[in-house]
Amino acid sequence: MPELPEVETTRRGILPHIKSRRVTKIILRQEKLRWPITPALAKELPGQTFRSVKRRGKYLLLGTDIGTLLIHLGMSGSLRIVDQKRPVGKHDHVDIVLDDGHILRYTDPRRFGCMLWLQSDIESHPLLRSLGPEPLGSQFTGVHLFDRSRKRVAAIKSFIMDSRIVVGVGNIYASEALFLSGISPKRAAGKVSLRRYQKLAECIRQILQQAIKAGGTTLRDFTDSNGNPGYFKQSLRVYGRAGLPCMTCKKPLKEIRLGQRSTVYCSTCQT
Repeated sequence: MPELPEVETTRRGILPHIKSRRVTKIILRQEKLRWPITPALAKELPGQTFRSVKRRGKYLLLGTDIGTLLIHLGMSGSLRIVDQKRPVGKHDHVDIVLDDGHILRYTDPRRFGCMLWLQSDIESHPLLRSLGPEPLGSQFTGVHLFDRSRKRVAAIKSFIMDSRIVVGVGNIYASEALFLSGISPKRAAGKVSLRRYQKLAECIRQILQQAIKAGGTTLRDFTDSNGNPGYFKQSLRVYGRAGLPCMTCKKPLKEIRLGQRSTVYCSTCQT
């Protein structure tokens, strides 16, 4: 699944191509995504100009004067800028034709993503209103994590993956940040000190910034807005390395399941 760095990479990739561009036409080939695409999208978005290209968690928010197009890439979705001559593929479900002749094309083999046209206050939408702070924003701090974790018995990895606590810290980056901060993913969230949470917040920010700079992580289905793979996978320290030597102490990394997710960690370096 595309995680926050992949979504942010996509946002940055499409921004210069669609901001201040006017939509001339919507081509819907498949309306049945995670939620059906309403007919209003094809009726109301043409003629509008994209004024902003933002991200909230793993959601992309393409703003116009009269509404916002909310997009989630689901498990395997992608957005790419293509020429009108580009052949249409089997899983190319939506084309947003722009006034310069280019197309913002939404592709989603598994159809778990969504594309919602909203004219109401976007921040109050049910998908967004309960989200926690952005991990790269000023509101995300070790103090925030510490305060929200008191009396929590859930494992800290599950805690930081809760979007109500902080958005966008998925399985890969939670594993990497916990390793970098030296915290065991099994430790109860309420048993972690403020000092360690301050370190963890720094590590989460560092890992995400590195991944964004590298263009995201190379997952089976992910490519950036130009169709190129991300390269952060080359820097992974624990994720996907079960049984291999720890890069710090050289002892074999262990793999367990937490919250139905595979979790790899070093039992020596992470306590």
